[in-house]
Amino acid sequence: MHIALQGALYGVGLGLVLIIVEYLFVKKGVEERARLQHKRPEFEQTDRNRIKSVVTFSFFIPPAFALGAWLLWG
Repeated sequence: MHIALQGALYGVGLGLVLIIVEYLFVKKGVEERARLQHKRPEFEQTDRNRIKSVVTFSFFIPPAFALGAWLLWG
């Protein structure tokens, strides 16, 4: 397998892990806030923006990993 493709696949995996972990942390915070306020859990705009920023960042990770792998080991 080409080293740049391998780096991109590592980047995709890392991006997915980051998205999942951030979603779980935000969800935990939303549930905690709802429990303290005795309300139904709802994502606020700041929670959505936090997840959206991680998703946007995760789009840049695979090309960066592909370029890095190609430059270092290619």
